Amino acid sequence: MALGIRKICTFLEETHVEGGKATPRPVRIVVVAAIIENPWAGKGFVENLRPQIVRIAGPLSEEMTRRLLAQMPAEQIEACGKAAAVGINGEIEHASAMIHTLRFGNPFRNAIGGTNYLEFANTRNAPGALLSLPMMHKSETGKRSHFLTANFQIADAPHPDEIVVSIAAADGGRPHARIADRFQDMAEMEDAAAT
Repeated sequence: MALGIRKICTFLEETHVEGGKATPRPVRIVVVAAIIENPWAGKGFVENLRPQIVRIAGPLSEEMTRRLLAQMPAEQIEACGKAAAVGINGEIEHASAMIHTLRFGNPFRNAIGGTNYLEFANTRNAPGALLSLPMMHKSETGKRSHFLTANFQIADAPHPDEIVVSIAAADGGRPHARIADRFQDMAEMEDAAAT
């Protein structure tokens, strides 16, 4: 199936020491990024993006998910997210179109047993720009220990008429997380208001 993929990059980060203190166990983050042709580039303002979303998003997600799971099995994944960066000839909406559809999100989410929406970023960048992909726990929305960001760069992407589409997963939260979860904050604030 022609998805317009120029290349796919996989990044693995493994943290052993954070804040000068050894981690209880290494925390791993995997990013899979596909560099694809922007199907709307050079066409002026395209009113209906759906035909290309339907054609590309599902198969692209399935291929990227397969590659990510080859690096980190689903049962090890605790946090996840997605991001897209369009080249300078494209619209932010073109980046958003590739990742903000259930056709893209569901294959990844279902494969890893996630229940949350996928944390996301969509932006416009030049080749070699630092890309940031936010993550959160795959099923617990208030679990702040798993608010993570994967940073990565691709020296020659995105070209002006390309989109970098990426997914990421982590097998743990921040190594020495020690801030309250959202629900703990809410309970403390409710207790304070009641007194």
